[in-house]
This record gives sequence, C-alpha cells and structure tokens, in this order.
Amino acid sequence: MELDKIKFILDSDTFIRAKRTHYPFDFAMPFWNALIQYGKEGIICSIDKVYNEITEGNDELSEWIISFKESIILTETNEIISNYSKLINWVGQNAQYNQNAKDEFYDSERADAWLLATALTYNKTIVTHEVFNGSITKRVPIPNVCKEFNIQYIDIYQMLRELNFTF
Repeated sequence: MELDKIKFILDSDTFIRAKRTHYPFDFAMPFWNALIQYGKEGIICSIDKVYNEITEGNDELSEWIISFKESIILTETNEIISNYSKLINWVGQNAQYNQNAKDEFYDSERADAWLLATALTYNKTIVTHEVFNGSITKRVPIPNVCKEFNIQYIDIYQMLRELNFTF
C-alpha cells in the first residue's frame, strides 16, 4: 500500500454506525463496495486495531471487513509507536479527563490512540463520527486529541463528498 496516496484513515465507528444506520448491507451494498474499491485504489484505509475491534463482532460487518483487509495498516512501526507514546503522555498529563477515560485511552487493544498515532505519523485525515467536546471528562474523544496535535478529521459524509461518491 502506497502511504503517500492515502487520504483518509477510517475509525471503527465509521464502519459500525454506517452498518447500523444509513448504510445497512441489505440495501446499501454500493457504499460497501465503494469502500473496498477506494481501499484498493489506496485512497482510504484503516488500521489493524480497528480491524480487530470489528472482527470481534462476529456479524455481517466482521465478515465484510475481511474483504477490506488489504487496506489495513499495521501500527507496530517505530514511528507510530513513538507518536502513540506522545499521545498517551499528553492524555496522562491532561487534567480534563478522569482516570477511567485515561485508562480506556491507554488500553493498547483499543483503536483510538493507535488511529491517532497513525494519522499523526503519516499526516492523514481521520474519518470519524465523533465530535469535539471541550468539556467532556468521561472519555477522550478523537477530535479533542486531533485539535491538540493538528490532526485533520472529518465525518463519513464529508469524505464521501470529497470522493464524489453517489449511489
């Protein structure tokens, strides 16, 4: 996969919310097929931790993500691990978040910190449905970290518009 060609890195909730709401498999297969095609073209990707979270679901989405596997970035590179450490340290020193929020962010099996570290490492845009919340204490939203580290983020609809997707 050519990393310089990739524009967008998709968060778990992008896939999960799409399946549960506007793009269910029974009538929105053009959406899912487009994601596979964009992945093959090297325009979008996700990371191994997102892949792992989704395959735990043992449902239609977990079966589908296997076809997207060639568009998955492995996160265990020195550069990503270095940026992961920076993010973890920032959250740890941030008094805004309670300890449970920090512990959840620190969990190395969860995708959020790795997704952010990957986007920071490769200067890519994260696609997520999460929104910035300057007063939240019970979790660490992806956009809050994006704002601190100047990582671009958009939602799935903005991404689809930029890619000129239509049904």
